[in-house]
Amino acid sequence: MPQDFFQRVWTIVRLIPYGKVATYGQIAAYLDSPRAARTVGWALHALPDGTDVPWHRVINAKGRISIDCFEHDPRLQHILLEEEGVVFDSKGYVDLRLYQWRPTIEVE
Repeated sequence: MPQDFFQRVWTIVRLIPYGKVATYGQIAAYLDSPRAARTVGWALHALPDGTDVPWHRVINAKGRISIDCFEHDPRLQHILLEEEGVVFDSKGYVDLRLYQWRPTIEVE
């Protein structure tokens, strides 16, 4: 199950447009697994080096970066999002009303 779920997560995350973000819970809900937000994070953590999946576009439901492992630097995600025009406030929050991806069609 996890590998299939991971593949499905990666497919959805590839759909997030440049300059937009989605939340872990939002991705889980699109996959009909609304309680699997943490597993979405594991799927993104499991991405191979050199991936084309824009993992940096997935943030937490509060509008913040959630990287807390010692393996990855959260500043990279912040930089990548800013390069796409996503603005963080002085406390490190993204305004989800402005930047959250809200597809008009059903995904998957």
